[in-house]
Amino acid sequence: MDNEDKETMVEDGSIEHVPEEENEPRASNSEQVEMETALILEKINNFTQMVSELLESGKSMLKELTNEFEERMILIHKEQMEKWQDEIKELRLLDAANEEIDALLHNAKYLLQNIHAG
Repeated sequence: MDNEDKETMVEDGSIEHVPEEENEPRASNSEQVEMETALILEKINNFTQMVSELLESGKSMLKELTNEFEERMILIHKEQMEKWQDEIKELRLLDAANEEIDALLHNAKYLLQNIHAG
């Protein structure tokens, strides 16, 4: 048997001599599979990292948008409340002015009736 030959057991239990040259492609095929597997695992890690970064970025962006939306809604509410408070003040001022005018007219009517009656 040549030094470069190896013994390999086959299915029926017998031993065959396989020249070393036939073993090398299997080793390099195995190495190739390992290299390709390592590349795929690297792609998985890179993709996972990218997805994680995108998720964090998206969460951060949504949080900023949520905060801006909340601040804007609060501002809109505040402005509307102030507008309605101003309308209420104007209505009360108008009502007070109308009450004054009504009292003056009532007094004028009373005076005019007394002048004509007397």
